[in-house]
Amino acid sequence: MPSFSSLGIGLGGNVNVNDLIKASVDAVKLPITRTNGLTQQAAVTNAKVSAFGQFKSLVSTLSDAAGKLTSVTGWNGVAATSSSTDFVTVSAVGGAAATSFNVQVQNLAKAQSSISDALTPAKSAVGAGTLTLTTGTWSGTPKTFAAGSDAVVKIDVTATDTLEDVASKINGSKAGVTATVLTDASGQRLMLRSKTTGESAGYQLGVTDADGSNTDSAGLSRVLSGSTEYAQNANATVNGVAVSSGTNVFANTVAGVTFTAVKPTTADVTVSVSKDNSAVKANVQAFITAYNAVNSALNDATKYDKDTKTAGLLQGDSSAVNLQNTLRMALQSVNASGAFRSLSDVGVVSAGGSGNLMPDGSLSLDATKFDKAMQTPDDVKAFFRGADGGNVTDGFAGKFQGITSKLLSTGGFFASKDQSYKEALKRNAADVERITDRASEVEKNLIARYTALDTKMSTMNQLNSYIQQQAVAWNKTL
Repeated sequence: MPSFSSLGIGLGGNVNVNDLIKASVDAVKLPITRTNGLTQQAAVTNAKVSAFGQFKSLVSTLSDAAGKLTSVTGWNGVAATSSSTDFVTVSAVGGAAATSFNVQVQNLAKAQSSISDALTPAKSAVGAGTLTLTTGTWSGTPKTFAAGSDAVVKIDVTATDTLEDVASKINGSKAGVTATVLTDASGQRLMLRSKTTGESAGYQLGVTDADGSNTDSAGLSRVLSGSTEYAQNANATVNGVAVSSGTNVFANTVAGVTFTAVKPTTADVTVSVSKDNSAVKANVQAFITAYNAVNSALNDATKYDKDTKTAGLLQGDSSAVNLQNTLRMALQSVNASGAFRSLSDVGVVSAGGSGNLMPDGSLSLDATKFDKAMQTPDDVKAFFRGADGGNVTDGFAGKFQGITSKLLSTGGFFASKDQSYKEALKRNAADVERITDRASEVEKNLIARYTALDTKMSTMNQLNSYIQQQAVAWNKTL
């Protein structure tokens, strides 16, 4: 706003025009700035948007927790143990049959490796030609090689290439082997090793020497002379039956069970697979935790503290109350059939042990009652996800997830609430803009009026001063 500090010649030195204009403009803006005005209303609405955003996130977590109780995977948990993990470790997939068997490990899997005779002098050119690397399997005694399905890899060696250059070219060829150079007192040696273990991961090195002989001790053919340690499968017995694996992991030997050979043993290692209810209990506890989180957030937002006489952000808000009631009613769902009919039957109870809800609406798990129910795990499973062969929505968890999914859907509760708040904020912004424009117009008009008034008064004051001067002059002539 322009300053009128220079005014006062026409209006009188005691007139504070700036304060007069500001007071008028502030009066126009009062619907924006006053308590419970538009600014405060927008802040409250944004706070409610944030609160319902938090509720949505918590309900989404709750829906996911209910979903885990409908998943077959969560109900098929198994525990796999080894009597000696120093020799054999074990894991099992959900649904694997309870079983027990003995394992003995004869040897671990090995990769093929080879080392050439020493080439001298060190770091000298090896000789021109072409190396070939073929992957396949060595078998029998003496060893015979059967090429695999992979294409033969050719490595061109120039007349100036050293053994380090050859190793680098082999590594860059992606031939299924790694190459390194060993330098000792005798010279340099080319070392090769398969990238994977097992008999089928063997290799054969060949050469076409530029000197015309592929078997002499001169030129590139020198890298063929040396020693080879052939690849080997891991070998074990399961209950006395021989089994083999290209790696130390036996993944397909026993259905649903994977055991890994750590080192050879002549004594039996007992592997056991049994039903594991801990995953079910963890999923039930996760559901309780997720429900209590959203319930607690709703309690805090809708509470009224009579001691401090302060209300929560959503105290009396029908939408928040309806959301909480919807979730609480969903907990009261009763299955029409089955050994267990309600949550309290499987140990999800109030702290007092009667009914499903504590005074604040939260849940807890009675571990003793739950463990007793899990003595018949199929009945507990049927309660949460419906009977086998039936519909998942027949079980408690399926019904509950259906309700939360509806709340979270595109046209559901949260989407509708978010849209209503967006519209309220849009109206608020429009009202603020309208009032601000009106205040600006009032300010503009007042500035113009006071400026004109000051100019007019200044002219009149000048005329009055002239008249006074003339009067004094007239009086002196009389």
